Amino acid sequence: MTMNFFRGVMGGQPAGPQPTGAETIHKLCDRVASSTLLEDRRDAVRALKSLSKKYRLEVGTQAMDHLVHILQTDRSDSEILGYALDTLYNIICNDEEEEQDMAAAPPIPVSGKHKNVPVSDENAQKQEEDLGVLFTDKFLGDSENVTLLLTLLEEFDFHVRWPGVKLLTALLKNQCNQVQGVILVSPMGVSRLMDLLADSREVIRNDGLLLLQQLTKGNAAIQKIVAFENAFERLLDIITEEGSSDGGIVVEDCLLLLVNLLKNNSSNQNFFKEGSYIQRMKPWFEVGDDNSGWSAQKVTNLHLMLQLVRVMVSPVNSPGATSSCQKSMYQCGLLQQLCTILMATGVPADILTETINTVSEVIRGSQINQDYFASVNAPSNPPRPAIVVLLMSMVNERQPFVLRCAVLYCFQCFLYKNQKGQGEIVATLLPSTIDANSISAGQLLCGGLFSADSLSNWCAAVALAHALQDNLTQKEQLLRVQLATSLGKPPVSLLQQCTNILSQGSKVQTRVGLLMLLCTWISNCPIAVTHFLHNQENVPFLTGQISENLGEDERLVQGLCALLLGICIYYNDNSLENYTKEKLKQLIEKRIGKENFVEKLGFVTKHELYSRAAQKPQPVFPSPEQMLFDHEFTKLVKELEGVITKAVHKTSEEEKKEEEVKKTLEQHDSIVIQYKDLIRDQDTQIQELREQVSTLSLNSEQMQNQITQQQSQIQQHKDQYNILKLKLGKDSQGLSSSQGEGAHVNGLHSEELSQLREEVEELRRQHTLQHTQLSDKDSLINTLRCGAAAAALTAEGGAGGSDNTELLGEVESLRSRVQAQCAEISQLQTERLELIRRAEAVSSAPASSSESSADTVTVSELESRLAAQTTEAERLKEECRGLREGHAGLEQQLASAQSTVAIEQTEKTKLQQEVQESKKEQDDLLMLLADQDQKILNLKQRLRDLGETIDEDEDELDARDQFGEDDDDDDEEEDEEENND
Repeated sequence: MTMNFFRGVMGGQPAGPQPTGAETIHKLCDRVASSTLLEDRRDAVRALKSLSKKYRLEVGTQAMDHLVHILQTDRSDSEILGYALDTLYNIICNDEEEEQDMAAAPPIPVSGKHKNVPVSDENAQKQEEDLGVLFTDKFLGDSENVTLLLTLLEEFDFHVRWPGVKLLTALLKNQCNQVQGVILVSPMGVSRLMDLLADSREVIRNDGLLLLQQLTKGNAAIQKIVAFENAFERLLDIITEEGSSDGGIVVEDCLLLLVNLLKNNSSNQNFFKEGSYIQRMKPWFEVGDDNSGWSAQKVTNLHLMLQLVRVMVSPVNSPGATSSCQKSMYQCGLLQQLCTILMATGVPADILTETINTVSEVIRGSQINQDYFASVNAPSNPPRPAIVVLLMSMVNERQPFVLRCAVLYCFQCFLYKNQKGQGEIVATLLPSTIDANSISAGQLLCGGLFSADSLSNWCAAVALAHALQDNLTQKEQLLRVQLATSLGKPPVSLLQQCTNILSQGSKVQTRVGLLMLLCTWISNCPIAVTHFLHNQENVPFLTGQISENLGEDERLVQGLCALLLGICIYYNDNSLENYTKEKLKQLIEKRIGKENFVEKLGFVTKHELYSRAAQKPQPVFPSPEQMLFDHEFTKLVKELEGVITKAVHKTSEEEKKEEEVKKTLEQHDSIVIQYKDLIRDQDTQIQELREQVSTLSLNSEQMQNQITQQQSQIQQHKDQYNILKLKLGKDSQGLSSSQGEGAHVNGLHSEELSQLREEVEELRRQHTLQHTQLSDKDSLINTLRCGAAAAALTAEGGAGGSDNTELLGEVESLRSRVQAQCAEISQLQTERLELIRRAEAVSSAPASSSESSADTVTVSELESRLAAQTTEAERLKEECRGLREGHAGLEQQLASAQSTVAIEQTEKTKLQQEVQESKKEQDDLLMLLADQDQKILNLKQRLRDLGETIDEDEDELDARDQFGEDDDDDDEEEDEEENND
């Protein structure tokens, strides 16, 4: 019966009416739910899989719950799991080929549609349009389904793991955020997915890459987890195994995943740099001499590789991280490799354009990288700098538009925060450095500035403006440039030639570029303003442009003319009598009107292309006609618009008051700066004195350690002497017991006795000498006491007193030690005399009259003992002599240490007096500084009362300075309190 049923489903032709697709699916779902045999359920799920593409809606609405139940209960059978996962993938996936299969399928009979699913016609239409999202929501209704799917991915069986990967990828495509949230909270969820990259079956590994691409989109937390699961190492290994840029689509998938992990993720970027993965990118860009015939896949791979480099050094990253990556790219040779591609022949145009953009961001703001780029030469004959070759492409109207934009961006990045490079570019325009035999960057810029192509005019004007950005020196140097317009006519300045072209009524793009150049040139440069105003035709031209009522296309030009005229007012030093600030404002009021002037000035920031250019530094425009604003110029407009508006509305009296206040503030600021410098010098001197005191303290500690070592040596000598004394006592007892037996060696005793007497005399002389030295030391100690008492009276605070007390204590301890040593020496001398007395008693004792053979043996023994005793006595004399020499050396060291302590005490007293004098001078200066600060505050308050705006940055700076000085005062008071304690 079962086989007959499936024969009918799978293609048999039984008699009777054909069942509809929905009815067949309903029977199969009942079979899946009710069959007890695993084979029956497996056959039913296989049948559902075969129908899932043709009858996607019916299978999804009726069979999803049964399929999920199969995944939960039939975990032991990999075949039925694979069928269930494939079926779920077919009803959830929204790929184009799947949709094409659906479109090619015959329509479902009306009688079979939506059985057991009563929904309105509107909902049915929505299901038809986006079935994938609908079934995804249904599957994700229970978050445990995703957890179940993650568990199934641990199965190694190909028929389970592969469809599981595809199903999870489809879920992420349809409902990315929801699936990401479930995986993020699932234990080891991301780790299980990372294991797919280690699968030996390439199809699973490759689909795992696609899964991770969807998983890491827009979720920084998952990106960090994936990165710390060693993703960078695995992906770079796969790229190397697949052939790097020559590899296939797998390399592309790896690069897309790397871009996802690194873009706008500072943590992963730092991890990538610290892991030395930037160095592993260098081999990607090794190209040969023959670059013809690149495949489309190689172009795509190399484009993504360049994009990955740009992600690491993007201007939107933090400056510190960008600078660190730029440094690493230079050190590992990656920048050099990119420059090689830049100058190579046969490179496709889109790769060359992207390489120029990449080099631009690698050198942007990095002085060492900019210097290297300036040294790169093109492989031509004769060699030309790479900058010159690139500028030739920029001003060539036959080059592609995107390539010209890339070259302009490269030139801007080369000059960004690079005053050295700016000077080199401007120098190529000066008369003294022009070389007629070679083409320079300055000649190319001038040629582009005055060519017939408006795009070349704009690009050259913006490039030249970047050579002047925030560089007053080069703005003044560029005023020296003279141009020969035609034969027989005198040369004109570059500044004048720009205004001449403006007055000739050229294209809007050309005039906008020239006006941006002039605004950048004369801003914050009063000398350039004077040169511009010196031409009598410039101001009437600007006022005429601003006052006219022109069309929409001319509004931007009017706004830029108003900005240029406003700069002439704001940075005017009143050196020209006819064009002072006041006269220019009167001219505006009479011919234009202040309100009309401000309105025309606002045309610049209200332009639709202004906000687009202000977003990022790279010039990206849909068409050449929309190339009007430069990113750095938008910053200048934002900075000057407000101050120009205020300057135009100010009266002459307000101007005079402001000038007076500025002069007063400048005078006070100069005085304050002088006092601050003086205080800094005194702080430096005080710090030096403190270092000297610390050095002397360190020397004192070292001397104390030496004294401690000497004491330990004295103790060792004393212990050795006690041992020797015990040995001598034993020998004396032996001599007393053998008085009657040693009468025949009286001659030897007499010799020993004379030597001992000489030793006693020597000890007496040493004793007298030591008493003399002791009296000298007593007088020295009394002198130190007097000096310490005087220093204690003059020194302020408790620190000095405690130091003197410590020094006195050290001197007393040294004196007591010396006295103890003298006492020990006296005791040793007494014991020595006792030994001599005993020896004399032995020599005067009566000799024995016994002459027996036994006595002869005893005498021999005594003679041997006496010889041994004589040898021992000689050794003891040598040790005593060594002890005396060591004692004399210790006394010399002690005397030297005491003299050094006295010198240090004197120097310390002098330093304390100098510190006191410095503190008094600093207090006086702080009082004067406080008075000056109060006067400044009063003047600023007067300015606020007069309606002037005071720069808050200056207030904060003054506050910080004052706060820093108060902190210094507090630190000094704390030091004084510690000294008093």
